[in-house]
Amino acid sequence: MIRPARAFFPLLLLPVLLTGCDADKNGGTAADSADLEAAARGWGVAPELVYVTKVSGYTVFQQSVGEYEDEFAAVYRSEKGATTFGLFVSRGKLTAESCSKQPLGEVSDTAVTCEHDGDAWYRKAGHSHEYAVPDGGVVIRLTADADKVDRAILRKAAEAVHRPDDTELAALLRTTDGVDT
Repeated sequence: MIRPARAFFPLLLLPVLLTGCDADKNGGTAADSADLEAAARGWGVAPELVYVTKVSGYTVFQQSVGEYEDEFAAVYRSEKGATTFGLFVSRGKLTAESCSKQPLGEVSDTAVTCEHDGDAWYRKAGHSHEYAVPDGGVVIRLTADADKVDRAILRKAAEAVHRPDDTELAALLRTTDGVDT
């Protein structure tokens, strides 16, 4: 009788193990909802608007994180600080019909061109360009000056965009000693 009980025990653990396997495609687990809600409230945004990305050579500039015109916003800067791109998340949809009609950042008097690229849209207007990633009722936009940040960097940022885990959420928060990381 002991033998079947031993065989049964690992089967009991299987649902627990499988539940945690896909918690976050990027290796961590999603941030605790209470922590995420508290951080979002402090920034003045809804928790479902908080996203992050990861691109080699770029880190989030903590002082930039927060609410900007009803959006979640964060600026990522290069390790040398010479180039930046913005991550903006707002509620809405982006379709083939609406893509070129929506302004690209502060550029409102220049025509927006749109090109479907995988699950995202590559948009360009004047000297600005972005990748816009629709995700379940929100649109995540990764925007930069086309002369300073190339399309490949924005594409990598778009491919890596995701909800933050605990470590990534902590990296978004301003440090208490006044020094950003």
